Amino acid sequence: MFPMPGPMEMIIFGIIALLLFGKRLPDLARGLGKGIVEFKKGLNDVSNDITQDNRI
Repeated sequence: MFPMPGPMEMIIFGIIALLLFGKRLPDLARGLGKGIVEFKKGLNDVSNDITQDNRI
């Protein structure tokens, strides 16, 4: 197994990410955030369905 990267490696990875995805990085982060919100909504819907089925 590989050890967890240290702070210096994380800075290097961040710089590489900025060079590769520079202008697209905000769009990628926004899309990821929207995906997480949709996933949480789906989990809440499933949880609500389960609790409603248990009440019947």
